[in-house]
Amino acid sequence: MFLVWGDNTLARRLANELVNTYGVPVTVIVRSADADQAPEIADLEPDTGDPDLRPVLVAAARLTPDVLVRAGVADATAVALVERDDVANVDAAMMVRELNPTARIVVRVFNPILAKGVTAMLGDCDVLSGSEIAAPAFVAAALGDDTPTYVRLTDEFLVTAHRDEHPDPDEVVCGLAVVDGRAEPETLPPDDATADLLLVRRYGEPPRPAPRRSRQPLRVTALVLGRRRLRYALLGVGALLGLSTMLLAYLRGLNPWEAAYLASVTALGGIEGDVSGGAVEQVVLATLALAGVVLVPFVTVLIVEAVVTARLAVNSGALTRPVAGHVVIVGLGNVGTRVLRELHRFGVDVVCVDRSADARGVAVARELGVPVIIASGNSEETLRAASVGTARALLVLSTDDVSNLETALLGRALHGGRLRVVLRLYDEGFARRVKRSFDIDLSRSVSYLAAPAFAAALFGREVIDAIPVGRRVLLVAELPVGAGSDLEGRLCPEVNRPNEVRLIAVRTGRIGQTLWTVPERRKLVRTDRLIVVATRAGLAGLLAKTRPNPNAPPLPEPQPLRLLTRPRPAPDGDAP
Repeated sequence: MFLVWGDNTLARRLANELVNTYGVPVTVIVRSADADQAPEIADLEPDTGDPDLRPVLVAAARLTPDVLVRAGVADATAVALVERDDVANVDAAMMVRELNPTARIVVRVFNPILAKGVTAMLGDCDVLSGSEIAAPAFVAAALGDDTPTYVRLTDEFLVTAHRDEHPDPDEVVCGLAVVDGRAEPETLPPDDATADLLLVRRYGEPPRPAPRRSRQPLRVTALVLGRRRLRYALLGVGALLGLSTMLLAYLRGLNPWEAAYLASVTALGGIEGDVSGGAVEQVVLATLALAGVVLVPFVTVLIVEAVVTARLAVNSGALTRPVAGHVVIVGLGNVGTRVLRELHRFGVDVVCVDRSADARGVAVARELGVPVIIASGNSEETLRAASVGTARALLVLSTDDVSNLETALLGRALHGGRLRVVLRLYDEGFARRVKRSFDIDLSRSVSYLAAPAFAAALFGREVIDAIPVGRRVLLVAELPVGAGSDLEGRLCPEVNRPNEVRLIAVRTGRIGQTLWTVPERRKLVRTDRLIVVATRAGLAGLLAKTRPNPNAPPLPEPQPLRLLTRPRPAPDGDAP
């Protein structure tokens, strides 16, 4: 039995994955039978029709050891803790470990520092972040073919590439998908030559963007001078001083410098009136003095207001200059934060929007020097402030499907051209209807992308990374060949399944090397570890084939090498 704690979309997807892909019974602990996704989890019907596979719901407002015992934690093979709160998940993991020292635990944690500590503390435990798994898919959708997906292994890193980039044939690991000219991509085609999305070996480190220099003083100056009212006031003062200078130069016969000096000090109240001059001259000086009394305080107020506003804008991270060709992110939760970091790593200009100044990603954006606008994303004024009209892409990543669609339609209307819009949508049916009705075909679901990795981790299989292919995902995983499993003794190519599984490397246990060119005549042994690219269904099938047999005979010990010694010469009978 598998135990899941959570009533969100990830818990629902994970329960469905365990029931319909892996065929195992699941018990789900929810806060209330009516809360969030709990009714949908309760109504989940197994594809096989087996009533024993229907999820069992346990409702409890607060997770306690008694609730875990009632849910059957003592008999659980594995436990997934997928609530949205990192601290609550870690606390639940410690309770589970106390009640069942042998159960495998998979914890959903966003904070990477906390994740490392939990892994070290709880032993047989995997810590995953749904947003980290899903973020590359949103980035790839936003940038299209401009960005690769990097897969980092222990001794290598791989990268996706299009065949148009003409990668070195010797470095191509496998074909991932046929995507061009298809509504739905064909994943892991039988013939690599037909694939246009490839997985390629690369050497060195992924490219890093050049460091960005801070220009805060210039940004403040630009903001101050960019205020319209202040510009008009300064132009008015300049016009008044210019006209007064010309009149004084004509009336008194002064040179331009003397006339400008007299006009300036008069406007600033620096001299007394001159009764010896003519009436016209006196009118000019009086008008100039009166204008100075009125305009100087007004201009001073405008300058102070502009400087303070500009300084606040810079310190708060708001947009301080016109931008173009950037990406606008609406929603800075877990997913938005991960996507922001990925785009910044690729050197892409980003403008962020969130309605809350306390959102997780606001502090991250300010740390990275990325502009942040604190306002509602479905406001025309907000999107104009984010310069969506000159943006290359709009990513809408809040948790509300309807609000996301509203923001996307408004952004596309303001852009006027062909804005690349990527939506975060949970419901598959809603995503299809949006595509048909509004011609928005770039939508992704975080739970759909993350659930396969969480399910595989429950079985103790390491999902190294996820490669987005359209709305779907391919999983890069490492699996041990279990003792007595169906694959032990089989040839390496027998692991492959067209459109489902591709074996890309074999780690040999005793020698400790990685074979990137998979030998066709080599048989698999129980000390091998397989590195594969697989679909969700393909990985589930492969897990069954690599599952160890408890009755498997032990691996025979290798025979010791006989030492080669030089033979002794035969005794010579004729020797004296």
